[in-house]
Amino acid sequence: MQFTRGGRRLSAVVEWWFVECKNNFQGNLTKPFSPRAYSTIKIINDMRLNNVENLLIKPYEQQLVCNRKAFCATAKSHCLLEKSEYTGWQEIRNKRTITEYNLRKGKQFHTKGIQNSNQENFNKAKMDPKLAPTVKLNSGYEMPVLGLGTYQSKGEEAEMAVKHAIDVGYRHIDTAYFYENEAEVGKAIKEKICAGVVKREDIFLVTKLWNIHHEPQRVKGAFLKQLETIGLDYIDLYLMHLPVGYKYVDEETLLPRDQDDKLQLTDVDYLDTYKAMEELVKSGLVRSIGVSNFNSEQLQRILDNCCIKPVTNQVECSPALNQRKLTTFCKERDIILTAYSPLGRPNLTAKTPEFYFSPKTQSLANKYQKTPAQIILRYLVDIGTVPIPKSANQKRIEENLNIFDFKLTANDIEIMDSFNTGDRLVPFNLIKAQNHKYFPFHIEF
Repeated sequence: MQFTRGGRRLSAVVEWWFVECKNNFQGNLTKPFSPRAYSTIKIINDMRLNNVENLLIKPYEQQLVCNRKAFCATAKSHCLLEKSEYTGWQEIRNKRTITEYNLRKGKQFHTKGIQNSNQENFNKAKMDPKLAPTVKLNSGYEMPVLGLGTYQSKGEEAEMAVKHAIDVGYRHIDTAYFYENEAEVGKAIKEKICAGVVKREDIFLVTKLWNIHHEPQRVKGAFLKQLETIGLDYIDLYLMHLPVGYKYVDEETLLPRDQDDKLQLTDVDYLDTYKAMEELVKSGLVRSIGVSNFNSEQLQRILDNCCIKPVTNQVECSPALNQRKLTTFCKERDIILTAYSPLGRPNLTAKTPEFYFSPKTQSLANKYQKTPAQIILRYLVDIGTVPIPKSANQKRIEENLNIFDFKLTANDIEIMDSFNTGDRLVPFNLIKAQNHKYFPFHIEF
């Protein structure tokens, strides 16, 4: 194993000893039990780890028994724990139940290259968290290819969802002024930074300029208010939420309506709005900028007139609206397509959308021993998009990230392509009804 720390490279072969519990961890672990077998996991030399300080072992199961002496020897010999973290183990007897509470989560641990004679035992001792791969943006920054969406997550629910997501390995978090949860998202991130779980530079945070702030003179003030609400020093990616502006009434009126209950729109040119967003990058407060819900013609107009290229176009994208043509258009221009509502907002009662509940999707799920949601997200990654599924359910948050240990075949992708109908969950009918000149969905893509 090659460690890199402070510019020095350290080599070592490391062994961890784990105790396998009776009944495959099915029993009540709060009661005494007898260990059945020990297994040795050897990390072979071709593995690479960077920034190994504070890298910790986190049990895959809720509780795991570990040989304390071997654990502490590993910690001392290879600097996997700060001294203050492992001295507390000295009074522990030879065997000790380790829970998540005892261990602070650390950096990603790559399992590729691990040899073990007992694969079953190794599977019970998986390292965590597992991070999503990243894609390089045209701005030079890296964005994880899967993120956590937070639309309709409010208050404590949003905060807890983001905290759990970070704990299990999410580093890409998506919010917006319109979602009214920026404060909770920011609080969750700051607490995880303070706890040493992540550093600020580990997180890729996305937020958006809302439609009431399209006038160029409002852009900077709106952004600074969002930055203050979030409570961080900078934003990784700032998007224009829509190409269509709404009338500004006040900061709280997000959907301004007239006396006839008609949504009040403006004719502010999105190009002028975008140019004001470019100034935020020049100020250093924003690292990258992009757009959302833009069609190909609108995107090309931005490219023809901008100084700073958009790095992404965030649009609705799922097997029912797979955005193949728009993805190709973006890729040719070095722009990433980010996919919101990737799972189509499943409804268990109505059994919709079809692609989620279809026997074809279930068959693929059975083939790979995954859930339908995991098949759908893997499909979207495989066709070149960056999905940002929303969930506040801890189990589903974990499942949604666990899609990087398999890949769909060309045949599988053809099956998922067959669900494409072009139907939208988010058609923006209130704008469409007014035939606005910047309505984005009047052309194919």
